[in-house]
Amino acid sequence: MEICVHTEPTQRGASYRTLLRAATAAAEFGFHGFFRSDHYLQFGTPVRPAGASDAWLSLAALARDTTGIRLGTLVTPVTLRSPVHLAVEVAQVDQMSDGRAELGVGGGWYAAEYEATAVPFPSDRTARLAEALDIVTGVWRTRPGETFDFAGDRYRVTGAQAPVTPVQQPGPPVIVGGSGGPRSLDLAVRHAREYNVPFVPPEEAARIAGLLRLKAEKAGRVEAPRVSVLQTVCCGKDESQAAARAAELGEQLRPESFAGTPDRIVDLIGRYAEAGVARVYLRVLDMEDPDHLELLGSEVLPQLPDRRRPAA
Repeated sequence: MEICVHTEPTQRGASYRTLLRAATAAAEFGFHGFFRSDHYLQFGTPVRPAGASDAWLSLAALARDTTGIRLGTLVTPVTLRSPVHLAVEVAQVDQMSDGRAELGVGGGWYAAEYEATAVPFPSDRTARLAEALDIVTGVWRTRPGETFDFAGDRYRVTGAQAPVTPVQQPGPPVIVGGSGGPRSLDLAVRHAREYNVPFVPPEEAARIAGLLRLKAEKAGRVEAPRVSVLQTVCCGKDESQAAARAAELGEQLRPESFAGTPDRIVDLIGRYAEAGVARVYLRVLDMEDPDHLELLGSEVLPQLPDRRRPAA
């Protein structure tokens, strides 16, 4: 199982220096990846004011300032950007990072964010996501000197220039985010290495893995997309420290959240491993609490004998 760190800089507030410090620590402790959300607007009840930051701009900087650790979004709402623009950005980050980029995608959900960024909020987001993935992967496969065209119901592309060549071929791994619905599962089978479902219990993750296997077999795909989960983590050396960290989150922990001592977190992760989950994203909200990440790296990761470290 791969264990990654997930952060939300625009939601909680984090300068690039803070983000880099966390990503560097995550790499040193042996986490497999460092991922961030892709939002320009806070949602819910914010804990503190925070400046908006661009996900792929910060990942480009991390590509040059870190080594070894995988880098990506969970997830990029493709309807906030031109698919060609996104394909070029991700290809460039993959080249800058020597092949460590991953693209997590979704159709978008936060209407206020679209209003705040002067982008129309489409009602056909899932259909647009399907075409956008065709465009992104098509642009990645376009060779230098060639151009890419696409004629769909939602997007038309004429003469897109090939991007810088991604290190990973035929392109960086795609992660489709969803809640287990048939349309997102079909998209994952068609395009993705991974299907991410947030905030679900192990039993639901196992059910989704079974559906993906069936759909992959029907589509003639040899290996089904793997399943990953995202869970908020709130770890403490003892229960009182874990409770104190939970009180600072600014949101209610879910029943499936990874809350408690290191031994309890290890046990919870183990249940997902038994359910067939291949990757777990630990949603670490407070980047101003480096001791939390250190505790996870020093007390949780060493107890997971099957975790996979990225190649240096």
